[in-house]
Amino acid sequence: MVSFYITTAISYVNGAPHLGHAYEAITTDVIARHMRQRGEDVFFLTGTDEHGEPIADAARALGVDPQRLADENAERFKALLPQLQISNDFFIRTTDEQHKLRVQQVLQRVHDNGHTYKGLYEGWYCPRCADFKVENEILDGNRCPIHETELVREQEENWFFRLSAFQERLQRLFEERPRFVMPAARFNEARAFVASGLQDVSLSRARLRWGVTVPWDPQHVFYVWFDALLNYYTALGYARDGEDLTDRYWPATYHVIGKDILKFHTVFWPAVLMAADLPVPEHVFVHGFLLGADGRKMSKSLGNVLDPYEVLERFGSDALRFYLVRDVALGADGAVGMDGVTSRYENELANEYGNLASRTIAMVHRYREGKVPACRTDAELAREFEGLAQRVCELIDRIDATAALEEIWQRVRRCNRYVEERAPWRLARDPAAGDQLDVVLASLVEGVRVLSVLLCAFIPQASGRLLDALGQPDSSLASARFAPAVAGGPVAALEPLFPRR
Repeated sequence: MVSFYITTAISYVNGAPHLGHAYEAITTDVIARHMRQRGEDVFFLTGTDEHGEPIADAARALGVDPQRLADENAERFKALLPQLQISNDFFIRTTDEQHKLRVQQVLQRVHDNGHTYKGLYEGWYCPRCADFKVENEILDGNRCPIHETELVREQEENWFFRLSAFQERLQRLFEERPRFVMPAARFNEARAFVASGLQDVSLSRARLRWGVTVPWDPQHVFYVWFDALLNYYTALGYARDGEDLTDRYWPATYHVIGKDILKFHTVFWPAVLMAADLPVPEHVFVHGFLLGADGRKMSKSLGNVLDPYEVLERFGSDALRFYLVRDVALGADGAVGMDGVTSRYENELANEYGNLASRTIAMVHRYREGKVPACRTDAELAREFEGLAQRVCELIDRIDATAALEEIWQRVRRCNRYVEERAPWRLARDPAAGDQLDVVLASLVEGVRVLSVLLCAFIPQASGRLLDALGQPDSSLASARFAPAVAGGPVAALEPLFPRR
């Protein structure tokens, strides 16, 4: 069995969950579910990032302890996951004692290997990013490139990480592994950052107490990024009681992150792992931003925010999952809005897939007393499904869930056309066409079954209900083959999968 380890970025708990968090969790979950369908040994990690100055500042503004703020907001992020049907295997919090201990162990190894030193740091700092900016990152007006807020000049004595010492090794990493960062545009961006010349970076903070204590200098805490980046490794040491999963799953197969944190995950992170004598991950996949329907980055002040909770309440989790994967190709920016959700729900989920399922089951009940005929299937329709499962696997391997979903949906539409072409209601009125009707009904049930297996990763609730109604709950990818003949069997009545809203 092949091990497959996939992670999201961990969410910062100085604010409430928003659609960007939902998008990253959903797209990563689609990949994890698909890989489980293949029979791979999957571990899926997500969680929350709870240390650093932004958390301490937010807690101070509210007049509460940072741990209390972290506890409250971490629960909000954790509670959202089951509402989105996220199938994560573990939820890490960077305030976990086991995480902090393993961070200290790894970074102590970095220190013992001679990759740290103490010095005076002075630079332009963004409190919201918790990051010092180098000159070529700063916008006009001395502003942060991410938040466009004015940077602060700070100076303090810190421990430094010798990032510059890994210049050649990182360049070699990018030369030897062209799919280390995906898609290609982000690979080029990360490679250019390395090629521009790496500077040593601050590893610790002296004036901040909310963080993981530096074991060789307890007056310092680790700079939040080094604490946070290690979560993907540390979680494997304690995610299951009494079992260390590190050898089983490390290095990770895919880290899925947003483009605003690219340099940390594609430059700093592999360098730290190298410094600790640990293997680097196989791939880092970088997704884009969600934009408002007006094409601008989502912002409450602009009033163009799509609230995930509103979508969940109106349309359900399958609709939100389907819409985000369908409309925003992973790796690109994409505009989203409630009009788009409504259109996809009504036109595709309800009218195409849901209607196909309802018509098929209703006709089996009407014409064959609820039992699928045991007979051959239509070879012409079967040809439309040839290679479909393999094609979906190929696209998921490229982390192109949107294209994989389109391949499946082409067959949803083909099955709907098949109903119109074969017109089973006319065949049912012709006593001599009984065998033809059997073939049409058996073929439709088989087509719906295969489609539902392939859709389990995308819309798990609806597809699971449909497979159960068909009496064929097997959702393994091995079962996603259009059979030349079916054994028949009873089907259950089914309420509409996507009722009118």
